[in-house]
Amino acid sequence: MCFMQKEEKYYVNKYANNKLVFGEGNTNAKIFIIGEAPGGDEEEQGRPFVGKAGKNLDEFLKIAGVNRSDVYITNTVKLRPTKISPKTGKPVNRPPSKEEIDDFTPLLRQELFTIKPSLVVTLGNIPLKAVTSDSKITIGSVHGKLLQVKGIRLFPLYHPAAVIYNQSLRQTYMEDLEAIKDYLQ
Repeated sequence: MCFMQKEEKYYVNKYANNKLVFGEGNTNAKIFIIGEAPGGDEEEQGRPFVGKAGKNLDEFLKIAGVNRSDVYITNTVKLRPTKISPKTGKPVNRPPSKEEIDDFTPLLRQELFTIKPSLVVTLGNIPLKAVTSDSKITIGSVHGKLLQVKGIRLFPLYHPAAVIYNQSLRQTYMEDLEAIKDYLQ
């Protein structure tokens, strides 16, 4: 993402031992999608939402009548947060820490300022809280509803990975996608 090289350089230097995954997509996008943090596939490929959750996201975008090439996709935290699994001794995903979220939120805000989308779609609690600066807000209470926050039109959705781990959310997700589709038309 050449338009933010100065900002990215700071993070590359600070997190030199981590592979960072920056946002990508249409820099004139009307829709700006924010996830939590990269997973293993994203870290390996250096691109956001290319793993299982990315496949779900692509399917959901199609249902909403949106092409991935028309959106900008990023994560709140640009590195893969991991911990060592006691079972395997290998790194596994963990939720981003408050410090990681706080450190990367200025970059997320710079991305929003640069792209200037007409709609921001947050995927899960972490990006929702980062964009709203509200630590008490939850995805369960606002998903599928259009919000106005700090001059931003915000449409919170559950994270696509939530549907992988909790199939009972699939119907709710489909209803939320219909709502966003109606809003986009």
